[in-house]
Amino acid sequence: MADQANFERDAMQYAPQLYSAALRMTRNPADAEDVVQETFLKAYRAYDSFTEGTNLKAWLYRILTNTYINKYRKKQRRPSEVELGELQDLYLFKRLGEQSGAQVSAESQALDMFVDEDIIEAIESLPENFRLPVLYADVDGFSYKEIAEILDIPIGTVMSRLHRGRKGLQRKLWNLAVEHGLVEPSE
Repeated sequence: MADQANFERDAMQYAPQLYSAALRMTRNPADAEDVVQETFLKAYRAYDSFTEGTNLKAWLYRILTNTYINKYRKKQRRPSEVELGELQDLYLFKRLGEQSGAQVSAESQALDMFVDEDIIEAIESLPENFRLPVLYADVDGFSYKEIAEILDIPIGTVMSRLHRGRKGLQRKLWNLAVEHGLVEPSE
């Protein structure tokens, strides 16, 4: 059993990694902060049930993943909400942009050409059950066993999803390479 008094010393060192993982899951900085904050709150409350000597990082990632999934499911059940002021601002911005003849900025055009965005988009386009194992294995460096603990699935399922996720990512990246003229299309 772990002592809650040591929680900050033991767990907070993983905050930057958890935030990065949450950002990849939510694709939104504010939502990622919310998920991490809720993760740490849940982890603190349950820290006395954590068994010392086991993998704290994997335990925290499992809480993070469950928190994200629960928030995502809850969000799916709710109708989307938009502030009226935001709609008015967007409408005005669009109308003023049309009238002024403003073009997309050179900075935006340059950023659009970066391949990193294409890669991120390719990863994000994977179905979640393949995307999370790929991110945990290839970005966060977790072992199959740790991923199985985090996602609460058998190791065989982790290996299968990881294989299929990587194959899907490979296809998407090949297509991007063809689109950018980096390789010849295969026949």
